Amino acid sequence: MSTATADVSKRKAWLMAARPQTLPAGAAPVIVGMGLAVHSGVFAPLPAAAALVGALLIQVGTNFANDYYDAVKGADTDEREGFTRVTAGGLIDASEVRRAMILTYALAVVVGVYLVAVGGLPIVAVGLSGIAAGVLYTGGPFPYGYRGLGDLFVFVYFGLVAVTGTYYVQAAATAPGVGTFPMALPAGTVTVDAVTASLPAAGLSTAILVVNNVRDRETDMAAGKKTLAVYLGYAWSRVEFLAMVGMAYVIPVLFALDGSYGLPALAPLLSLPLAASVSKTVLEHTDGDALNPALERVGQTLFVHSVLFALGLAAPQVL
Repeated sequence: MSTATADVSKRKAWLMAARPQTLPAGAAPVIVGMGLAVHSGVFAPLPAAAALVGALLIQVGTNFANDYYDAVKGADTDEREGFTRVTAGGLIDASEVRRAMILTYALAVVVGVYLVAVGGLPIVAVGLSGIAAGVLYTGGPFPYGYRGLGDLFVFVYFGLVAVTGTYYVQAAATAPGVGTFPMALPAGTVTVDAVTASLPAAGLSTAILVVNNVRDRETDMAAGKKTLAVYLGYAWSRVEFLAMVGMAYVIPVLFALDGSYGLPALAPLLSLPLAASVSKTVLEHTDGDALNPALERVGQTLFVHSVLFALGLAAPQVL
């Protein structure tokens, strides 16, 4: 393991397992959903805050799950170039990481109770499937993250679902005549604009995983972990990366062409130099020394892009 050492404190080890550096990426799509809700006049602070807390808990729970299951399945080896995994590195006992995973997901369910009251049956389906997807990504008898489907999971749950779900609970909370626990989608609570606005976060979130999997391609192959990067190879994985990043910068242009959004929707283009810089690194390197910092920079790009996009979407209503 690249950086695991025997003298790491238990507190630091738990921080390493939770991976707080991933939290901005978890928050980013929720922020976009808030910005769009402001634009549409359906912003609701309590549902928005609950969506944010729930998203962060699921992010941490998934981090614990990946740490635990990759270790017990033998996918994390001493040759891995990524950030230290605490289970495989022997810093925290596997049973403790598993309990932390269960507790974190349980807290997400507690937060979800309020969101279920607001959003009803659709939120039950989204919440339970999101937790199941986080566990089964590397857990269970057929972990789909080991079969090239991890990219699809990230695109759907950390992009499409996170943004549209955040918008939905706010729209449902403010929609006239919608009571507690609606059994179906109230009219106007899931819009074409919400789905379209989710695509940049979906793309950049997936790009984070692409960098991770390009870095780990050789060790994943040796461990029998068949990520999409293993199937595609370096060249086509880079094509996927560029497609995901490129989409994030095309969508704001489409919104800007709509008169109700206008030029403020172009605000995410201010993050383009950061995206271009990290793209150059991904196109030229496969080693951990280069791609570990690149991984963090893609996460920063996602967060900055999402904040700027949310501000741009909201601007016509607040200025």
